[in-house]
Order: sequence, then structure tokens, then C-alpha cells
Amino acid sequence: MFGRPTTIPSADQALPGRNEAIQFDPMHVVLGTSMVEPFPEDCEQVILGLGCFWGAERKFWNLPGVYTTAVGYAAGHTPNPSYQEVCTGMTGHNEVVLVVYHPGQIDFATLLKTFWESHNPTEGMSQGNDMGTQYRSGIYYCNDSQREVAQHSLEQYQQKLRAAGHAAITTEILPAGPFYYAEDYHQQYLEKNPAGYCGLGGTGVSC
Repeated sequence: MFGRPTTIPSADQALPGRNEAIQFDPMHVVLGTSMVEPFPEDCEQVILGLGCFWGAERKFWNLPGVYTTAVGYAAGHTPNPSYQEVCTGMTGHNEVVLVVYHPGQIDFATLLKTFWESHNPTEGMSQGNDMGTQYRSGIYYCNDSQREVAQHSLEQYQQKLRAAGHAAITTEILPAGPFYYAEDYHQQYLEKNPAGYCGLGGTGVSC
């Protein structure tokens, strides 16, 4: 799970990718729900990047009100990238978690509380020992309401982090673009491999 590049390539520099999507079993092995659309009509979705996606996904599938989760790649250039390609830093993608949730059971602000507290959003192109653009902090929103809540929560959490002596937040807040599902063995990785690597670590500052 270690990468090295710290600069996102331009679209012209990025790897070409492929037309075919990565194949995987769409059934969530923990929640027993589908990881692919169509989702229930009362659900919303958001894409979050907070370091290695193995541990990040587990943070969200454990939350009441979350319908399903999936790991994949977003905010880059290369269509249908492989994990090996993302790790080169030449696709521009971030390792992310797709979170599909019931707003009537868990609101977006509660999801963001888990997001902020589960990683260090001040580290730029890294997270802990994981170095590279694919480990950057990001919120990729699907509607204007999410964007507004995300921006407000960033401003509020920044105040708390500064009071605790931390640097400025580097989290990118962008509209969600294409989400490319990761390979089957990455989905719910820590459920399939309980002793697997998890490099997530928060700042200890409550949101």
C-alpha cells in the first residue's frame, strides 16, 4: 500500500487505461447488499478519500444507516485503472470509498464526523506511512447540499485543529466524477483478511 509520486499528472501525462471495467463480485460480504446501482430510492451517495481504502471502507460499513460501501478510484484521468496503475501515481486517481446511505437514518454531517476523525486531513499527498497522490484527503460530493455541509464542516474542524496545534487542512472538496470499482480482492478487504494492513490514524481531535 505504499506509493511515491506526490504530484498529480495532467490528463495528457496520465496512463491511457482501458474501455473494459474491472470485474468483481457486486455483493457486499458484510452488509449483504449490492455495491452497484440501482440503489434504493431513499439513498444518497458520496465518495470519500482518507488514505488506504482498506481501513477507510471498514469505518463506514460499521455505521448504522449505511446501505453499502465499495472501494475504488476517483478524481483522476485514466479510465478503468488497475490498482497497479493507480499506485504508479500516473492515473491521477485517489483511493476512495463509495458510501451509500439512508439520510433518514444517518445524516451527511455524521458521515463527515467519521471521515474527519479517522485520518489526518493536513498531510497533503500522504497519510501516515503511505506516501503518494492516491492517499490524499478528499470529499467528492454528489449534490449542492453535500458541498455546503462539507465546506462548513471543514471550516469548523479547521478551527479545532488549529487550536490543537495542527497545520491547515489539505482536503479537496470537488464534485464527484467517475467512480471506478477496485478489484474484487480489495472489496471489504479487512473482513476477508482480519489481520490485514490498516494505516489509518486520526489526529485525536474530535469533530
